[in-house]
Amino acid sequence: MKNFLVTGGSGFIGSNFCELLSKKYKVINVDKLSYCSVSEKFKSINKKNYKFINSDISNSNTIKKIFQYNKIDFLVNFASESHVDRSINNPKKFIGQNINSTLVLLDTLRILKKKNKLKSNFKFIHISTDEVYGSSFTPLDEKSKLKPNSPYSASKASIDIILRSYGKTYNFPYIICRPCNNFGPYQFLEKFVPTIITKISKNEKIPLYGDGENFREWIHVEDTCKAILKICLKSKIYETYNIGSTVRLKNIDLCKIIYKAKLKNLNNFNSIIKKVYDRPGHDRSYSINSNKLNKSIYKTKVDKKYIIKRFEETVKWYFMNNKWVNSCFLNFKGNRLG
Repeated sequence: MKNFLVTGGSGFIGSNFCELLSKKYKVINVDKLSYCSVSEKFKSINKKNYKFINSDISNSNTIKKIFQYNKIDFLVNFASESHVDRSINNPKKFIGQNINSTLVLLDTLRILKKKNKLKSNFKFIHISTDEVYGSSFTPLDEKSKLKPNSPYSASKASIDIILRSYGKTYNFPYIICRPCNNFGPYQFLEKFVPTIITKISKNEKIPLYGDGENFREWIHVEDTCKAILKICLKSKIYETYNIGSTVRLKNIDLCKIIYKAKLKNLNNFNSIIKKVYDRPGHDRSYSINSNKLNKSIYKTKVDKKYIIKRFEETVKWYFMNNKWVNSCFLNFKGNRLG
């Protein structure tokens, strides 16, 4: 049985990945826990295969002990602050935290490798983002230049580059995954999709940046996790994979899909939209080419009807889980704009 170490496994995508892994593999989740951690997700997890350790990834002693007592095959790193607005409001803290913590983790692993404390086939899989490519209406593949336009995407691009340097200098065995926008149950309220849903549920206006014409590519979190797992098991080291669906939607059109999913029509839709001042450095469009993944590792869902169906299921889930949503409001002031 393969052994996985997941760092940042209590966040949105990480918790879904841990749940998927626990069905068949051993998984250790290391997470310091934060305001957006998903503890409820683990109540139904296969506890025979799952272990949680409350620790920051920059705690070298914790990481060393895990590798001392466990034969880890894969370390999948989700640990990161991921809210663009927060990165804009406090870039020094945000960038420093994302880069420094990951760098400490990498250097701990580098030393373990030097001492032959890692398995010979060990792989480090880093979860990056499509935002490292910057704004584009043309689908960009993995060879495209990195042009991050926000402190958040700059921090992720920096880690991607640091990983490349570790691979070249220390033969460190890494793989990089760059997913597009994810959605699904248990996503924290500051993110765009939960914001739309909760605003509708409270009969409040949906704050929409600028003219609402910004494009984003969307994929359900379960499909992302399946792709990451296949990459872990099948990919060679030193590879990078985009994880997308080809389903790109304007922000205003996504609002319509979610509004219609709940109210069954678009009556009064315009009255619930509140256009707000655009955020600095707001990318107009994200678009990635996932052919490399689809042809060699795993074929992701690329059907618009399927994506819309998963949006409708997500809307239904949020309205059926008011207790969890209301508990989130205790740690969230509702400042997310989109």
